[in-house]
Amino acid sequence: MDCDNEADTHHIRVLPDTCVEVFINYTDTPVAIIGNELHKRSIVTFRMSRPMDVQMRKGSGCLAICFFPGMAYKFFRPPMHMLSDTTTALEDIWTDLAATIEDKLANVQNNNVRAAIAQQHLTTFLAAGQHDQQVANCLQQVELLEKPPTVKQLADSTGLSQRQLSRRFQHVVGLSPKEYLRVYRFIRSLRYLKNYPASSLTEIAYKSRYYDQAHFIRDYKDYAGHTPGEVVLSQRILY
Repeated sequence: MDCDNEADTHHIRVLPDTCVEVFINYTDTPVAIIGNELHKRSIVTFRMSRPMDVQMRKGSGCLAICFFPGMAYKFFRPPMHMLSDTTTALEDIWTDLAATIEDKLANVQNNNVRAAIAQQHLTTFLAAGQHDQQVANCLQQVELLEKPPTVKQLADSTGLSQRQLSRRFQHVVGLSPKEYLRVYRFIRSLRYLKNYPASSLTEIAYKSRYYDQAHFIRDYKDYAGHTPGEVVLSQRILY
């Protein structure tokens, strides 16, 4: 991601997607303003359940790495729930390694080489990392089933109690199963908004498995800060 404009970009509102994203800065320019805070070096955004207003600085450049939901914990030591809805300096998590990767990326001009360097370091983390197959199976169920499962159904499929599953979700995903299912329903509705622009908002709410319009509107106000209609019309909301 390079900002070659003569001025900073306009603020873009990025909506929650339960993903973790790393932005490795390979320039001397501060990478972005998020909210009202200027971030000078590489950062990690844990965009779990709140939107972020992002403005890239002119002359900035970074490599962005997005982890699928429930996958980032393999690459970071702190439990995910300790970092949810935060933007954190990469050096606070990867310590000296962050500066090493920044220097390597800054010394090459080819983005394919930059990606290969980053992937090499990530593969090292992955080889020594942990894996929670039960949570991974739950996330897959949520993604693949036409009708989203309940928390009880997820717990029953793992043989864990709902309390045990909640602890595992907090550690791996950063949200409880109940919170994750709610955010996922919102994300699902965004997909329908994007893929079926001719559909009415009532149809979108129904396809997304909302009980009624009130729940649909409430989630949009909580996760986007706007009503569904305002999200559709906005030019500065990214989803």
